[in-house]
Parts: sequence; structure tokens; C-alpha cells
Amino acid sequence: MYPTQNDLPLQTRDAMVRLLNARLADTIDLALQIKQAHWNVKGPNFIALHELFDRFHTEAEALYDDIAERITALGGIAYGTAATVAEKSSLPGYPTDIADGQAHVKALAASYAALAKSVRADIDTAAGAGDADTADLFTGMSRGLDKTLWFLESHLQAGA
Repeated sequence: MYPTQNDLPLQTRDAMVRLLNARLADTIDLALQIKQAHWNVKGPNFIALHELFDRFHTEAEALYDDIAERITALGGIAYGTAATVAEKSSLPGYPTDIADGQAHVKALAASYAALAKSVRADIDTAAGAGDADTADLFTGMSRGLDKTLWFLESHLQAGA
């Protein structure tokens, strides 16, 4: 940990940095999964999904940037390399053999749901540790992830 005048105790900052780095790996993985879908989607809804996935990717990039900046503000090191993400992400693996728009929507929905579940648990962990700012970061993420999950699931529910 780097020295900082942040008044959170070192033990709290260290715990939050570990927690934030876990979500950093997940969020970078999510952004890459979204790009996988963006590049490879096919079918009658191609252009709508292609553009929607690009928007989701931009939103995911903003999320992981916020996480990384919070890590460094706490005196930690943000680990965002491809090797770290591959090793540390807790998201389900993304299928690379799909092309159908609905299949991509379903795969992305599963990843968004998994990340949202982790982030909701992290809100409580951060609040319990006395780090209201990290809890707030996760709360904002949770709202955004749930909104995107709603968008994705709306595509899946149309034919249900």
C-alpha cells in the first residue's frame, strides 16, 4: 500500500483494495465479454444489438475506471492486466462459439446477473468495514448493472 492521508485505517483500506480488485477483474472481464458479443453477433436484430452492446461496453469501461481509481485513492495498486483478469474473474466463461443475437443476450445476462450479485454483497461488506465511499461506488454500480440486466432480459422475455 502506498502512503496516503486518507483517514481510513490501513486495515480497512487494504481490505477494500482487495475487494475492489476482485470487482475490477470481473468488470474488465464483463467489458471484454460485451465486446465479444458486439463483434460476433448475427441475425435479424444485428444492428440493434451491435449498437446496444457497444453502449454497454462504454458503460462497463466507465465502471472499471471508477473502481481502479478508488483502489489507487486508497493507496492500493489496481490490477487490470489480461493475465490478472483471466486468473481472478469470477464471472462465468463467455462462449466463443455463438453468433445468434439471443444467445449473446442470454450469455451477457448471466454475466451481468453474476456481477450484480457480487456487487450487492460488496455494498454490505464495504459499509460494514466503515468505507461509505466504496459502498456508495458499489451502490451506483448495482443500479447500473440491474438496469442493463433489465434491458437484456427484456429481449429474452419478448418471446416468453
